[in-house]
Amino acid sequence: MLGRSTDGMHMKTKTEVVERLNAPLCICDSTLCAGEQAAGAVFSNIEKYRIAQLLDDAGVPQIEAGMPMIGAEEKTSVKHIAHMGLGASVMASVRADLADINASLDCDVDSVSISIQSSDLQIANILNKDQNWVLEKIYESAVYAAEHGLYISCVAEDASRADLGFLIDFAKAAKAAGASRFGYADSTGVEDPFTCQERIKMLRQIAGIDVEIISRNDFGMATANTFAAINAGARFARVTAMGIGQRAGCAPLEEVVMMSKHMLKLETGVDTTKLRGVADSVSTASGIPIWSSKPIIGPKCFAQETGIFNNPSVTEPYDPKEVGMERSLVIGKHSVRNTIVAAMGDMGIEISRNDAENLLSLVRRASSQMHRSLTQSELFLLYEDMMSGNNTFDDEAVPAPGQPSSQE
Repeated sequence: MLGRSTDGMHMKTKTEVVERLNAPLCICDSTLCAGEQAAGAVFSNIEKYRIAQLLDDAGVPQIEAGMPMIGAEEKTSVKHIAHMGLGASVMASVRADLADINASLDCDVDSVSISIQSSDLQIANILNKDQNWVLEKIYESAVYAAEHGLYISCVAEDASRADLGFLIDFAKAAKAAGASRFGYADSTGVEDPFTCQERIKMLRQIAGIDVEIISRNDFGMATANTFAAINAGARFARVTAMGIGQRAGCAPLEEVVMMSKHMLKLETGVDTTKLRGVADSVSTASGIPIWSSKPIIGPKCFAQETGIFNNPSVTEPYDPKEVGMERSLVIGKHSVRNTIVAAMGDMGIEISRNDAENLLSLVRRASSQMHRSLTQSELFLLYEDMMSGNNTFDDEAVPAPGQPSSQE
């Protein structure tokens, strides 16, 4: 079945989507959907198209482009992304409601993520219904979407607080209706990795359907829970660039991809050298800065004040070039002799072991006085003073680098 495009463009069939999602671990990026729910974040349509293209260029296999039921502008952006000719599958987020699915069909997406509450707490307080009604709605919605040729993920919202027996019934109903995967959403971020692993393992074994982990980061567990779920057999992970999202955010794209590659030995097909570029674009569009020590993409991720630089693998988990980054030296209170030798070498100056020790003492004193690390030029000034015999810290002599003299 061809897509519903009116401009002659071939939209992906369900079979083609399944073929695209054939990696050992498949990433579904929701930056344009869940990510835009971060407080204060609003993407323009042009920014959405740019981010979608960058995600596709990086090899992300599926992009959750938005929620068409929000309104005309959202439908415009989702439809535009569906018509960009991306290699990635383009998914829309919908409620278990036929009108929502129709809005997605209008956008020519090839996939839908159908969500509904699954915990007794949310079923009673948000839906004012019961479990049987939920099962009927998810089945009805998935059947309708399947009849229209869509690839389907059925998502149990607040799954981490739901009864496991009901989740198994939910997953079985989704599978029977034509869904390709079941989404386990830790919507409030209360899951722990040990419980998550056990529940995902049971769901996979009993329901017999692919599982997708969707983690929130309210307790800083999003990446850990995603790790646990994948380790238990989940083959899909929904993420956002930088982990942006509602409240404390979601599982970060860059962390999940690199964690899977190095710790689980699973390839996602994502080009890791492009992760920082994606993050830069998302940061600019959202107004959310990249934390300096943010794992994988932070500018200080590979900055070391102590360490063995003639063999970086001793102190680093992976080569920074893998993520398009470079290592850097920080000159400060915690530097060691090798740091000084390397930093002077970067300036083309070969320094003896004894001189490096003496310069290190000056560096530590200057850093303590200024309450920060030293710049390369400040290090060079200290070196010049040392070699010329000047006492940098003599009150009557030259002030510490970067500090004004008493005569200024």
